[in-house]
Amino acid sequence: MILLFAVIATAVLMLVCGFEMFLVLGVPAIMAKQFFYGSLPDPVIVQKVVGGINHSTLLAIPFFILAAELMGDGQIARRLTGLVQSLVGHRKGGIGYTVIGGSMAFGSVSGSAPATVAAMGRMVYPEMRAAGFREKFSLGLVASSAETALLIPPSITLIIYGWMTGASVARLFVAGIAAGLVLGLVFAILVAVEARRSGVSAGPQTSWSERFAAIRHAGWALGMPLIILGGIYTGFFTPTEAAAASVVYAIFVESVVFRSLTFRRLFEITERAAISTAIIFILLALGGLLSYFITLAQVPNQILAFLAAVDAGPIIFLLVVNVAFLIAGMFIDPNSALLILVPPLYPVATAFGIDPIHFGMIVTLNISVGMITPPFGLDLFVASSTLGKPVMTIISGIWPFVIANLVALAVITYVPPISTFLPNLVFG
Repeated sequence: MILLFAVIATAVLMLVCGFEMFLVLGVPAIMAKQFFYGSLPDPVIVQKVVGGINHSTLLAIPFFILAAELMGDGQIARRLTGLVQSLVGHRKGGIGYTVIGGSMAFGSVSGSAPATVAAMGRMVYPEMRAAGFREKFSLGLVASSAETALLIPPSITLIIYGWMTGASVARLFVAGIAAGLVLGLVFAILVAVEARRSGVSAGPQTSWSERFAAIRHAGWALGMPLIILGGIYTGFFTPTEAAAASVVYAIFVESVVFRSLTFRRLFEITERAAISTAIIFILLALGGLLSYFITLAQVPNQILAFLAAVDAGPIIFLLVVNVAFLIAGMFIDPNSALLILVPPLYPVATAFGIDPIHFGMIVTLNISVGMITPPFGLDLFVASSTLGKPVMTIISGIWPFVIANLVALAVITYVPPISTFLPNLVFG
C-alpha cells in the first residue's frame, strides 16, 4: 500500500506542476522500480515498455484512427448524417435528434469521440441555432453526443480495455451497442424537453421517396458499418482485420466513388492519424509499465482486503469505481485514466463476481463522462476549437448532459443485463 500512495502522490504532484501525461505515467513507474524493486534488472523497464504494446489487438487502433480521419474529412460522415436527418429531422427538435443519431452513426465507423465532435460540430451546429435551440444547449449537445462514439463499436476505448483485461473485444463491441443506445435515449429526452421549452420548430416534412433517395445517396457510406460490424459479428473478420478493411474501403469510396480524396489530402490525413496514434501508443506503453508495478505490489489484493475489512460488497465497490473514474476524468485524459485505474480495480471486480463485459461498460461510460467534465474534458476543447466558441461558454451548457450521463451510468452500473444480454444472445 505504501507503493500505491507513493505512486499517487507523485502523479498528483506532477499533474499540478503541469507535466506531460506520458511523464505522469512513466516517472512514478521508474521510481517504483528504483525505490521498491531495485533488485530487478534495468532491462525490465525496456521489456515492459516495448513488450506491453506488442499485441495484435492494438493494431486496430491506428487503422480506426486513420479511417475516422478519412471519413470526417470526406463525404462518408456527411452522407450518414444526411440519412439520419431524413429519418428524424421532420420531428419537433428534429435537428437535435439528428445530432445524436449522426454522432452514433459516425461513431459506428470511427470509434473516436474527438473526431465525432469535429465532424458533427461543423455540420449541425449552425442548423441547431437556426432551428431555435439555445446556444449553450446546442454547444453542450454537440460536445456530449460524441460520447456515444466511445460506446458504439468500433470503440478505441473498448479495444484498449480488452487488451488490458483479456476480455473479448467482439463481446465488448456488442455490449457497447446497448450501452450506447441507453446514453442516446437519455440525451434524446433532454432534446425533447429543450425543444418544448424553447419552442423549437419542426424540420421540413420528408416524404418516403425522399427517405429512400437519402438511403441510396448514403449507400456507399452505409457499407462501412456493415463491413466493420457485420464482419466482426459473423466471425469473418477479427476486430483488427475489420479495422484494416475499413481503411481500404474508406480510401476507395472517398477517392474513386465520391472523388473527394486527392493524394495530397491522403498524405495530410495520414500524417494527422500517425501523430494521434503515436500519442496513444506512448501512453499505452508507459501505462503498461506502471500497471506492471501495481500488479507486482499486489495492490488489487490490498484493495480487496480493505473492502472486506469494512464489509463493502459489490454495490459499494461499483460506487467507489464510479467516483474514482469521475474524479480522474476531470483532470487527466481518458486513456490515462483507463491505464491507471483498471489494473488495480479489474481484479477486485472479478473477485466480486462482476462480469468483465459489464465492468467494461461501466468503465467506458465513466471514460465518456470524463470527455466532457471540466476543467480538462477533451471534447470541450475540441468543440471550442471547431466552433470558435470560448471553452467557458461550452462548459456552461454542458451540465444538463453531465447529469444525464450520471443517470445513464447508474442504470448501466446496477442493471447488468443491459451489458450482458446482447453478447450472450449473439455468442452464447
